[in-house]
Amino acid sequence: ERGWVNILVIGSGGREHAIIWKLKQSKVVKKIFCIPGNGGISQMAECTEMDILDFAKISEFVKDYDLGLTIVGPEVPLAKGIVDYFQKKNLRIFGPNKKAAQLEGSKVFAKQFMKRYNIPTAEFEVFDNPDDALSYFSTLNSKLSTVVKADGLASGKGVFVCDTKKDAEIVVKKIMVDKIFGSSGNKIIIEEKLEGEETSLIAFCDGKTILPLIPSQDHKRVFDDDKGPNTGGMGAYSPAKFIDTNDVKKIWDNFLEGIKKEALDYRGIIYAGIMQTKDGIKVLEFNVRFGDPETQAILPLMKTDLLDLFTATVDEKLDKCKVACKNGYCVSVLVASGGYPGKYEIKKEIFGLNDVKDAVVFHAGTKFKAGRYYTNGGRVLNVSAVDITLEKTISKVYKNIKKIKFEGMHYRRDIGRKGLKSS
Repeated sequence: ERGWVNILVIGSGGREHAIIWKLKQSKVVKKIFCIPGNGGISQMAECTEMDILDFAKISEFVKDYDLGLTIVGPEVPLAKGIVDYFQKKNLRIFGPNKKAAQLEGSKVFAKQFMKRYNIPTAEFEVFDNPDDALSYFSTLNSKLSTVVKADGLASGKGVFVCDTKKDAEIVVKKIMVDKIFGSSGNKIIIEEKLEGEETSLIAFCDGKTILPLIPSQDHKRVFDDDKGPNTGGMGAYSPAKFIDTNDVKKIWDNFLEGIKKEALDYRGIIYAGIMQTKDGIKVLEFNVRFGDPETQAILPLMKTDLLDLFTATVDEKLDKCKVACKNGYCVSVLVASGGYPGKYEIKKEIFGLNDVKDAVVFHAGTKFKAGRYYTNGGRVLNVSAVDITLEKTISKVYKNIKKIKFEGMHYRRDIGRKGLKSS
């Protein structure tokens, strides 16, 4: 018989709300704390305002409240070494350590890792000097599309798809000369632009075993039909069905071989963004945590107790676990503030949340004050629905979104449509 456990979740977005919502369904979770949380999370967990990079203060909090496990939602604390800090204090924490978290914290590290372990990826060059990068373009065909990426973390906004050489040169100057991402732009990668459908592969990894979750598809551009600037993701659906499972298995096998050979302490989530190209699957990037908004489209279909998976990962016992899912589909749509991903206003009152009946609303940027919800970020809510066919799921999610209102709100109206073509 397993004892009760109190848990801390670090983060403040829709992803963390979904994780807490799922943990609430566990038979053994007693109480959940969240740092810093948001309006919606505050109705399910005890939220505490604290800097998520103040590891000393967070670890004291964990000791004071005798919390049995800490789950890290966002990438920045992982890249800055929160896991190493907790391990030194003998505190249980879910996530890869600092060295392993470079797979997201440094795109250069990730691409070189892929190359070493035969994980298929786009051809690339690394530059740490803007002049070299700019002179490299002169060797390319001016019509050639390229992708320019800042090496370090840039909250999902450090990747630029450039259709001409001129566009790419402008981006290189912004990143390396104007330093729009600060030191994250000290190095850049320039790679060939791949064509094809993107899929997100998310799996638990304990260093010895990889346990994949259902594949999903994120929609990264702000407007319908993949138009407009890149955002942190405007919605997702799962399962996404256009990938060859043998190709996926090979990626995970090679990834695991690399983790073992380099003795990386990897006990957390590994996320591979992949593209199905005419030359087979290519890995675009690794993330070292749950995807946002993919998590909001995967967890509602999961039947397995999420705490069991977290615990097995930390204890290196994933080989004894399976993931069971409901039949059907889940579609999750992000409702954003007017102007997002550019300038936007906050503190707009949100109406109609109580009218949502057969869908679940995960809060991302909200505040709860005197019984009312207000916007508090660019990404405001994720509305997720589950149904037996993709068509029914899409219509259910949009029927519910229509009930929600706040000034300036916008959302994509085509989330999941690509899946209809493929199914």
